[in-house]
Amino acid sequence: MLENISKYKVVLASNSPRRKELLAGLDIDFEVKTLPDIDESYPDTLWKEEIPVYIAKLKAEAYRNYLQPDTLLITADTIVWLEGKVYGKPQDEENAENMLRILSGQTHEVITGVCVTSMYKQEAFHALSKVRFAKLEEAEIGYYVKKYKPCDKAGAYGVQEWIGYIGVEELNGSFYNVMGLPVKMLYTCLKKWDL
Repeated sequence: MLENISKYKVVLASNSPRRKELLAGLDIDFEVKTLPDIDESYPDTLWKEEIPVYIAKLKAEAYRNYLQPDTLLITADTIVWLEGKVYGKPQDEENAENMLRILSGQTHEVITGVCVTSMYKQEAFHALSKVRFAKLEEAEIGYYVKKYKPCDKAGAYGVQEWIGYIGVEELNGSFYNVMGLPVKMLYTCLKKWDL
């Protein structure tokens, strides 16, 4: 499948083990390349899905000098959105516990922006999933944060981990988007790629 992109060297610009696992599930060869200290700040005029799409494009721009005519670059960013506020990666365990307290018993949105870039073309899109958490007990929050160290995850949780098993009551939209990469949408984008 995806013969149309076989002439490209596909590069995933992400440290996320979940994104690596999900992209590998599409049965395409790719390499991982990461640059340190990419600025992920965004204008505070952006709203909801505009934020992760903007950051995914910002990440792609940071790799502009590394693009070759046969490079196909994939960048992504995920946020958690609740009541008009963004929950990104927590700064520390205390911040992670506070995020989970806020998400407890609530329905929040997980939005991933994806950007696919070559020297000649760029396409960006987003996926939105709604996740309802059960009311989490303090002991459950503390256990999860101490054992699973979720400071590298938007909203301080991984849906594919213990907290997802015991906390997610309902999920509408792509499960893989909540993990960090909406692979169906990405597959569709790559399938139509023609340059």
